[in-house]
Amino acid sequence: MKAERQTKILIVDDDSGHLATLKTITRSWGYSVQTADDGVGAVELVKSEQVDLVLMDVRMAKMSGIEALEKITAYNPSIPVIIMTAYSSVESAVEALKTGAYDYLIKPLDFEVLKLTLERAHDHAGLKTENKRLKEQLLVDFNTTSIIGQSQAMKALMDMLAMAAPSEATVLITGESGTGKELIARSLHLNSSRKDHALVTVNCAALAETLLESELFGHEKGAFTGADKRRDGHFMQANKGTIFLDEIGEMSAMMQAKLLRVLQEREIQRVGSDQVIQVDVRIVAATNRDLEAEVASGRFREDLFYRLNVMQLKVPALRERRDDIPLLAHHFLEKFAKRNRKTAKGFTPLAMDLLIKYEWPGNVRELENLVERAVILLTGEHITENQLPMNIVGNLADSQEETPRPSYSDGTRSLEDIEKEAILTTLEATNGNKSETARRLGITRKTLHNKLKAYGEG
Repeated sequence: MKAERQTKILIVDDDSGHLATLKTITRSWGYSVQTADDGVGAVELVKSEQVDLVLMDVRMAKMSGIEALEKITAYNPSIPVIIMTAYSSVESAVEALKTGAYDYLIKPLDFEVLKLTLERAHDHAGLKTENKRLKEQLLVDFNTTSIIGQSQAMKALMDMLAMAAPSEATVLITGESGTGKELIARSLHLNSSRKDHALVTVNCAALAETLLESELFGHEKGAFTGADKRRDGHFMQANKGTIFLDEIGEMSAMMQAKLLRVLQEREIQRVGSDQVIQVDVRIVAATNRDLEAEVASGRFREDLFYRLNVMQLKVPALRERRDDIPLLAHHFLEKFAKRNRKTAKGFTPLAMDLLIKYEWPGNVRELENLVERAVILLTGEHITENQLPMNIVGNLADSQEETPRPSYSDGTRSLEDIEKEAILTTLEATNGNKSETARRLGITRKTLHNKLKAYGEG
């Protein structure tokens, strides 16, 4: 084997002649070779140098191969250790396997078997290293299980999220209604140092101005009619954690001034109290308004805008991430099929094509509601255009007119053309993964293969 890189193998044997032979032949196979003549030296080398594989005799004077194996696997269990043993000592080989050896070889060695065993051990070590890396990556990866998307627009957003989450910076999340701004806020919190404390969400548009101040900062007993006891507000509830101020653009001028003070001084006052209370809260705000335009018109304080806009995350509209529509649609399909105890396997190509081409003014929220409705109306196993609302099905004629390759003289498209486009679009969205494409389209892999073959794409 000529390894892609110089894989280092440690050969351990107290028979100097056998050791020299093994060193020569393994070097000819492309390995970098280190040697030791006893178990003690082997353990020291593993601890002092990077070793990829160990080939070790079981019977040695100073320290047996079994004892050395125990110490090596205790120090680094990812290093494959191959034990060499005489035919009369097969029980030692079994003991070695129980101790953690990758494999054993019987002396005198068959060099072809040795070569294959080393290659398999090398591949095994690579897989273990990759699995370890992936597990470690999972531990540090963002908790974005609720954020679905693989489009370039979403990848760019996730990159920004990765930089913003660990910081203490105030974050402004912008985007149209229904794009999932609250999910981004939740992910910011879950991947911050404050994740073990509260995330408190406040919809600034849902509360009257007189109530909003009390909700945010709390109130003293008797501060107003109905205030029969002292109450902590959302800022106190979010102390050490994160407060998410949704629809921040709906705040009145007075509340904007009070919020600015919190951002500047990190302190609040309950309604009806002169006492100043220090708070340790990270502020994340969201809006579907153009706050810069609001500032220019005088409806939003410029100083507050810049305090909030330390780091801005823009959530793309669904029409800007059409590649994610099949992924989102199937996610919602599984969710609502389970909730409604329906058997749903997917979408017909025509139905998916209509979903992909629709403009989605209500964004992901609209898609979720649409799929829930379609599941409720579902009578078969696949969602068809019959379960879609007229505002989407009504676009069918428009989508037919867009094709540069009409099937008929009047310019309309055949169902086959629409089906072909849906299949190829979904195949592109899955980066050519045929199994995933078939799953998303609700057809068998064999059917997909036959369709692609007919298109000359197989």
